[in-house]
Amino acid sequence: MTATWKTKPLRDLADIRVSNVDKKTLPSERPVHLCNYMDVYANEYVTADHSFMAATATRNEIQKFGLRLGDVMITKDSESPDDIGVPSVIVDEIDNLVCGYHLALMRPKLNEICPVYLAKQLAAAEAKRYFGINASGSTRFGIPIGAIESFELPLPELPEQSKIAEVLSTVDRAIAQTEALIAKQQRIKTGLMQDLLTRGIDQHGNLRSEATHAFKDSPLGRIPVEWGVRSLGVALGEARGFLQTGPFGSQLHAHEYTHTGIPVIMPQDILHGRVSTAIIARIPKKRANDLRRHCVVENDIIFSRRGDLTRAAAIRPRETGWLCGTGCFLLRVSSGKMSAKWLAHLYRHHWIQRQIETNSVGSTMPSLNNGVMSQLVAPFPNVDEQHVIADRADAMGTEIESLKKRRKKLRSLKTGLMQDLLTGKVRVTPLLEQAKEATA
Repeated sequence: MTATWKTKPLRDLADIRVSNVDKKTLPSERPVHLCNYMDVYANEYVTADHSFMAATATRNEIQKFGLRLGDVMITKDSESPDDIGVPSVIVDEIDNLVCGYHLALMRPKLNEICPVYLAKQLAAAEAKRYFGINASGSTRFGIPIGAIESFELPLPELPEQSKIAEVLSTVDRAIAQTEALIAKQQRIKTGLMQDLLTRGIDQHGNLRSEATHAFKDSPLGRIPVEWGVRSLGVALGEARGFLQTGPFGSQLHAHEYTHTGIPVIMPQDILHGRVSTAIIARIPKKRANDLRRHCVVENDIIFSRRGDLTRAAAIRPRETGWLCGTGCFLLRVSSGKMSAKWLAHLYRHHWIQRQIETNSVGSTMPSLNNGVMSQLVAPFPNVDEQHVIADRADAMGTEIESLKKRRKKLRSLKTGLMQDLLTGKVRVTPLLEQAKEATA
């Protein structure tokens, strides 16, 4: 921390109260909106557009724990000492809002500390360490009010606090806007996938509709007349493809996995229709050569055959030569006969998933076998339309992935800024001087 900043205990900077307002509704009490544990835990900023629980409280509880603009709350209790003391700040005037149980309410002294700056300091690494050390309990942990009051905060002058809060809030808004865009695009993608996989795309590149195209009844519902319905086993036979399981545990042992070598795709590596390398296992090249019948090539599909049976990914060029691992199926067809990307999207559609839920085997962990897979029934457009559908779906997925990368960068930026600004390692005084010059 910079030598020019003083420190003060939290008790000198805010009025601190531990709430005891429960979620009950009693006829003898007054109706209120209750700000609960998860309202604080899941939101750095509490705003007026949030949906709060309806409850009741006594006149004394409303007076003592009623919330105002600028109040800060932290989660006082938790199942883990590493996840306690999570802060949130009230940033709107919200009528009849009361702080609920398992929360500590702090009313900042505005001539001493900026509310958002206080909340950011309580979210910083030093505060998390402090609250974790001072949390007491065995199965459930709580922070004593004395420990909360004794926490020492670094305290620059109010204008610098406000500028730090402004910078961090700006990044938070950018993160929130990006998350809103991701949620919007995901909703659009869900609707688009339903249309693509049930209506398809005509020769002009447009989604079909029954107003302009001929549809027919099928065991799976209404589909375009151009499409045929058949089992995956029949379709594989027509496409001269095959379906096989990955190596059994007796063929590939856990002790053979290394940190380098040829990647082995396991069910947990199949995420959002792609193969993730975050925790992927590997085996030596020589050992992979022994198992070359399980090597994957572009346009293969990898399915999980146990556990989460929604997992499916089309193999892309970078994964060619990797191995289909234990717990997976490998499906291979010619790209001229069937699109693997299209089939991977179709596999996650409710048409297929309903059949899997009905026919999967096993009581403790649902599993698939070759017989169940071969009997899955699906509507099949021609291969050219399959490729068009897959490309359209992938384009939407690429846009969402781009937004997720942007969100990750913003979160990384925020982490760095909090470390620098809240410790005084980097000062915002040049920004303050610029603001003064602009208004002079």
